[in-house]
Order: sequence, then C-alpha cells, then structure tokens
Amino acid sequence: MRAAFDIGGTFTDFVLQGDEGTLTLKIPTSQADPAEAVLAGFQRMLEDADVAANLIDGVLHGTTVATNAIIERKGAATALITTSGFRDILLIGRQKRYETYDLYMNKPAPLVRRRDIFEIEERMAFDGAVLTPLDAVVLDAVIDQIIEGGYEAIAVALLHSYANPAHERAVRERLHERVPDILISLSSDVSPKFREYERTSTTVANSYIKPVVTRYVGHLQEALGARGFRNDLFIMQSNGGLISPDFAREYPIRIVESGPAAGVLMCRDVAAEEGVDQVITFDMGGTTAKLGAIDDGAPAIMPSFEVDPIHYKAGSGLPISLPAVELLEIGAGGGSIARTEMGIIQVGPESAGAEPGPICYGHGGTRPTVTDANLVLGYLNPDYFNGGAMRLDHAAAAAGISSMIGNPLNLEIGDAAWGIHTVANSNMERAMRIVSLERGRDPRRYALVAFGGAGPLHATRLARALGIPRVVVPHGAGVGSAFGLLQAEPRIDVSLTRVLTLDASAGPTIAAIYEELEVQARVDLARLGMAGTPRWSRFAYLRYAGQGYEVRTDLPDGDIDGAYVARAAEMFHGAYERQYRYRDQGAAIEAVDWYLVASLPVAHRASSSGFRERAENARPPSQRKAYFPETKGYVEVPVLDRMGMTSGETIVGPALIEETDSTTVVLPGDKASISARGHLVIETGRKSDV
Repeated sequence: MRAAFDIGGTFTDFVLQGDEGTLTLKIPTSQADPAEAVLAGFQRMLEDADVAANLIDGVLHGTTVATNAIIERKGAATALITTSGFRDILLIGRQKRYETYDLYMNKPAPLVRRRDIFEIEERMAFDGAVLTPLDAVVLDAVIDQIIEGGYEAIAVALLHSYANPAHERAVRERLHERVPDILISLSSDVSPKFREYERTSTTVANSYIKPVVTRYVGHLQEALGARGFRNDLFIMQSNGGLISPDFAREYPIRIVESGPAAGVLMCRDVAAEEGVDQVITFDMGGTTAKLGAIDDGAPAIMPSFEVDPIHYKAGSGLPISLPAVELLEIGAGGGSIARTEMGIIQVGPESAGAEPGPICYGHGGTRPTVTDANLVLGYLNPDYFNGGAMRLDHAAAAAGISSMIGNPLNLEIGDAAWGIHTVANSNMERAMRIVSLERGRDPRRYALVAFGGAGPLHATRLARALGIPRVVVPHGAGVGSAFGLLQAEPRIDVSLTRVLTLDASAGPTIAAIYEELEVQARVDLARLGMAGTPRWSRFAYLRYAGQGYEVRTDLPDGDIDGAYVARAAEMFHGAYERQYRYRDQGAAIEAVDWYLVASLPVAHRASSSGFRERAENARPPSQRKAYFPETKGYVEVPVLDRMGMTSGETIVGPALIEETDSTTVVLPGDKASISARGHLVIETGRKSDV
C-alpha cells in the first residue's frame, strides 16, 4: 500500500493505492504552510481507508515548495562567491531579448543582490588548467564579510569549474572550517556544465531554496513519523524520477518542477495502455495550465528550463541548467481571474487561488474566474463539486459575471460566461500550438491526454481547434499528478561538459567520461538508500560543428570503441533530421554535454486504468441545462456518472460526464466511450488525413 500527494496552487491531491483498491482525495491547498494541507489530507485519507500509517509501504510527494520560494522571493539570505571580474554575471545575463520591440522590457530579477556577490582571486582555463592560484588571504577576507552579513546559504560558482573543480572544493573546505553550519552549494556539484550565466543561476537558486526545502522536508518527515509512518518517503524530481529526502535537501533545485513532471509520467502510462505513442499532455488545475509531450512513447526531456518567466515568454525567466520534463506553463486555470480591458475580455494570468478562490466558493472571492464561468455555463454541478465536498454558489457567480463582465460589455449572462470560457481556451490554444506545431509536432498525429481538475472540461474544444482526433481522460484525472507519482522510479542523472569532435579517435575519451560519470552516479545511488540493480542509459547533447544549439541524442549501450562512435554519429544525424527535417552527413559533429541516467525499477507500479464495470454506488443519469454555441445556447443535456459507465459503452455529445474530481464536456457530435483499459476516450470527429 502506497500513498502519493501532490501540492497544487489551489488543491492538494492524494491517492492511496493498495490491493483492496484506490482512494482519492482533493483538499484546498494551505497557502501559508503547504505542509498543513498535506498532513491534514494524509490523516483524513488514513481515516477514510481505515488503515494505520505504519501499514503504508511508501509515501511519494510532489511539491511546489521550491518553486514558490523562487517565484515569491521567499528564499534564504544567500551570498555568491565568484571569480574576480565576474561579479555582474547574474545582472548581465544574456544579450538575447525575449521581446524584441519592447523598449521597456524587464529582465528577471536575480535571487541575490549585487552587494551579496563577492569576488575572490583565482582563475581556471577552459580546459581545467590553473591560470591563477586561489588566494587564501582574499578568500578569508570574503568569509569575514559573509560572517558579518549573517547569510544562511552560500553559492560558489567559479569560472570554468566544470572543467576543474579544485578551487571550488578548496573554498568549501575553508568555509566548513570557519562557518561550519552554513549551507553551501558548488556549481561543480549542482550543474557541472559550461555557460557561466546558466550554471551560476542554477547554483544560486539551489542555495537560495536550500534552507526552505530543508526545513519543509524535515518538518514533513517528523510529522509523518508522529502519525506512525515508518517507511520510505520519496520526492519527485523535475526529470520524472524519485529521490530521497536527504538528496532533496542537498539538491533542492532538482525538485522545482516536481508535481507537473509526475503528471506527464501518468500520461505516458495511460498512452501505452491505449496503444498511443504520440501524445500532447494537458494538465489544467486551479492556478495554471501545463502542456507537455510524449514522443515515441517517452516523455520529452529538455536540458534546462526557466522559473518565473515574465508573461510566460521564453527567455524571460531564471535559467535552471538541469534536465526536466518538457512543460509549458501558462496562467490559465480554474481560478484565473477575468476582467475587461478596452472593451474586450481578458483572463489570467492572475489567479484567485485557494484563498479566497472563485466567487462561487463562497470564501470571499469577489472577481469572476473561469470556474465561475463554467458553473454558469452549466458544465459544473454545484452540488457535486469535488465529490460533494464543496457546494458552489451559482447565484453569486452569475451576479459577479454580470456586474464585472456582462454589464460593461452589454452581454447576456450566458454570453458573458461563454466569453470567459472562450478567452481561456484561446490562451491555452496558443500554448498548445507552441508545444506542438512550433516544436515540430503535427497535432493531427497526436492524442490529447487531459487531466487536472479542469483539464477534461476544456480538452475537447482545444483538440478540435488543433485537429487532434482523440482525447483520453484517465480514471482519476482530477488527481492525475498524484497518480503519476505512483508510476515513478528512483532516478539519478549525472552530467558534465566535455566539448570534443565525434570522430574515430574520440572513443577512449568518451569511455573515460562515462567511467567518471558512473563513479559519481554510484555515489548518488548510495545516498538514495535503496537496494536493487540500476538500469543505465546514456545520452548527450550534440551539434554540427560551428552551431550554437545542441540536439539531445540517445547513445547506444555497450562497449565504447570506434564502432560505437560511428553508431552515435548516425543516431545524432537521425535525431537532427527528426527535429529539423535535414541532415548534413558530411559535416563534423561536436559533442558538448554528456549524461548518464541510473534508475531503480520498483517492485510494483500503479495502474491508472480505473474501473471497467459499473460501480454499485454510481449515481443515476440525469439532465442539466448547459451552454453550447452549436445548439444556439442553453440546452438540456444528459449528465452521466463515469462510475456508472461500463467498458464499451458509448455516448454521443452534447453530454457531461462527472466523477468526484473532474467533469468531462463531450461536444455535440463527439463520441465518448470507456475503453477496455477503463479510460474515457473521446473521438472528436477530426480524423487525421496524414
């Protein structure tokens, strides 16, 4: 029996799964202290299942604690030690502008002020040669200033330390001697890769959130222990793997995209059960919508990502130079606030969150949201929201939409609510086009897997807009990220930068690189504290010589020799051609970053296939008025309890399919059925012609 919980911006989701079945739960996230909702939900889940905490074999956790600390700038007082002459590297950043024509463009604010950045005398060359020895006197003077400044954490990012970490390690040893209790992060440990700005930003972020995550994880472990839990606690990483609490304390930057990554894992397994290899993932919760991709049955992984982007523009956030599941996140959730600007409706990115929440929650919200609009449109059942745990105020939502949207724009209540719904869809459609078309994916070849509390409600219209022929709504879609945690495996990624030409002479160098990476990976695996034989895989980022951007390329297993290099080169040509529809067979290939992945297969993995037979406690079918422009407004539509649908049963829209944690809207003419694996599959009528 295992428990999983994922903290979202509005709700915290729980799943308890064992031999006797599955129990799910959603409760509002406690904004002041996320651990409060986690512990309250964990206790309630145990009571509902009538089990003791010591019977839970493992607890798996996805959290936004690290992300929120960065976005809200509530991390620790952090100092940065860097090479003399590089004090302003975080302030300068990159020359590239995310808004070419915006003369007043803002850069992301660094996590440390200039006064918190200290220079020391030392210098490494790009190949690791010592150009200037470390000056111990200058270092001690800097440490004196750090002690006087009262910092909680220190980041050390010295020039070219990825090639030779000796000076960074010497700095750490001296800091331990003089300030033994301070938390330290070395760039050569956190992100041993070139590109100084990105490596420095990643290291500073790791230090900035380290005290916050350390306190949170410690409190969570103590509180779970006080409730009788004695077994393993694991935390989801941004790359889709699990790590131990100790590892999360040391490298908290690895859990920044914790929860969203878990949802993509759930989509991977659902897609495999439905026999689909190409998938766009769509997670819409109360605060944001997140979109990702499954290519050829595997989640798309990117070598780096950004935190706190400005207006969700690429290149506008704080760069984190670590691998993560590919996700595009926008401020479009159920709690996104609607308003009028210059005679048109705007939605988001500001969210009402869990407190005060949408108007219909009755918790003090006064501004209309997407959830209020969906309630007025008839898509949500006011008496069965969150399985009946919350009752929504339809009249208050309608009054709020009328006063703030309908009256200023001279719209009827239904048209005003539909306007909010449509604008929210338009925002998400633009994001979906980025994930699909702008990244070389033809949506007509993909299925859309929708989850999150609001995802199934909006999914079919988005699928129609992009020509996606099939939508899959997994059982328990409203707690999909928590289900995804149950699919994850403990995983360690190690990497380093070695720029070299991929030719016949490169074999010994590549072999030495992977020997070094394996030594590091085995040390990290030992820290996980789990038995088992690891499964190894290799990949690297390669490019044609002279290019400035690299392509992720899976590398073959086996001994590394001349034939190995030739196979690796051919795999790069194939990866490059898939992405750019072009290959230059005669050009020199340059390798930049090398990765080794070690994962530990789990003894048992969850199945999200859900129920295939009608549940005894399913609610009988009913009717409700809902708004569909295809039917010229409000029309009576059938409302089905998903638990009352059996495998193979088909319904033609318009219809609403409800379950405890989400509602699926079936558009007029679409066909929805429960598959043999228990998932809700909707054929949108947009057949692929490719």
